[in-house]
Amino acid sequence: MNENFSALYNAILEGDVAVTKASVQVALDAGLEPGSILADGMIAAMKEVGRLFEEGDYFVPEMLIAARAMQAGLLLLKPHLLSSDVKSAGRVAIGTVKGDLHDIGKNLVALMLEGAGFEILDLGVDVAPEKFIESIKTGGANIVAFSALLTTTMPNMKTTIEAIQAAGLRDKVKIIIGGAPVTQAYADQIGADGFSSDASRAVSLVQTLMGAVA
Repeated sequence: MNENFSALYNAILEGDVAVTKASVQVALDAGLEPGSILADGMIAAMKEVGRLFEEGDYFVPEMLIAARAMQAGLLLLKPHLLSSDVKSAGRVAIGTVKGDLHDIGKNLVALMLEGAGFEILDLGVDVAPEKFIESIKTGGANIVAFSALLTTTMPNMKTTIEAIQAAGLRDKVKIIIGGAPVTQAYADQIGADGFSSDASRAVSLVQTLMGAVA
């Protein structure tokens, strides 16, 4: 861990919004590079959050409060990132499929991806296939992520992939799926490029897929 960012790093790990924001401001006031604040302070902290989650030291609530602290810091940092032309890791469109109104898992994945340096197009819940298509056509999404929490809405993942294919966009984007009832076997069956069982693994999956399309 970079010593310049130890306060920021620890504040995110502890989910302390106030200290996270203050630490970002201190780093900016000290003239530290916005890209370095993001990579060496915030992304490094979220990587550690992911590791702690995978090892069973953190659970979803800890992950969520860390991600919210990171997002609060990112709001302060974003204008400086834009003005210094820091390149994003990629653009991910994420939403819960048509008929499904659950968003906690989707929101956590979006926060974790944002913490890893990705631009997020959050399409919300109950998202029609057309909206996912639009996120590729005009939103410039490199990766599209669908979530479903109900077995009754899972078939809409397949419908959405078919709609993206019919629109002639399937080879322009990688598609990942997730949600409590979703499995790798189902992802294979419907032609998705990947499946993740949790938010931490979703970040690794997206990074791998971005490497394939970069």
